[in-house]
Amino acid sequence: MNAAISLENLTVSYRRHPALHHVNGAFERGSLTAIVGPNGAGKSTLLKSMLGLVRCNDGRVITHVQAHRIAYLAQQAEIDRSFPISVLDCVLLGYWQAKGNWGGIDAAMSARANQALAAVGLDGFAGRPLSSLSVGQFQRVLFARILLQDAEVILLDEPFNAIDSRTTGDLLRIISAWHAERRTVIAVLHDHDQVRRAFPQTLLLARNVVAWGDTDEVMCEANLQRARAMAEAVDEHADVCEVSEAEVLALSHEHEHAHGHAHVHPHTHAAPAKGAAQ
Repeated sequence: MNAAISLENLTVSYRRHPALHHVNGAFERGSLTAIVGPNGAGKSTLLKSMLGLVRCNDGRVITHVQAHRIAYLAQQAEIDRSFPISVLDCVLLGYWQAKGNWGGIDAAMSARANQALAAVGLDGFAGRPLSSLSVGQFQRVLFARILLQDAEVILLDEPFNAIDSRTTGDLLRIISAWHAERRTVIAVLHDHDQVRRAFPQTLLLARNVVAWGDTDEVMCEANLQRARAMAEAVDEHADVCEVSEAEVLALSHEHEHAHGHAHVHPHTHAAPAKGAAQ
């Protein structure tokens, strides 16, 4: 596999409680992957781990692209829209990683920013205050900013949360275009039907990897039930890595015999099942 980002035994905890537990696998270059799982499954934490925004307790994240070629779209709840800035100026921030604090913006760069706004359906919005936009319009602005970044890897944290269906459809078309350009796109999502329609690859998390591979295989009811059961069984007061490797392997083999097929299981370091990341 020609990986864009690799995860090796990645474990992350907050106040000694596990958020991610022994996550192994890789996102292939040019892949389009949804990250799904129950609430508290570690989905957003995984994105932040890949960016180095949270500390890993064990294992590591290996990025096979330069840091400035990675774009990140946080959840809207984490973004302050009250700053007095125009729509165009917000989009122009997409040049920041390439130009730095003191790099100038020329006419060609401004023209490209306006083209990006037109591409996301906001032609004529350049001079508007950012605070005047609706939630959907603001998300379009953030996608326009990513267009300017020309990133190899794009990480999206719940990009369609509280967004109207028309905006969602327009932004999904942009994501499909990125995929066609062989960019690596990884998105945290909650709408399973949307995942099945638009995302060829899926990582199902419940703090551990439940399954990772082709969406049709990963998003089966047995895997979804397993993810829910794993999330409900989490002991918030347990220490990190309290369960032994032998115990988890035994549980994994029991599950495989019960369902007649293998998946990627929590804590295991053996080769993943067919369709899973190598």
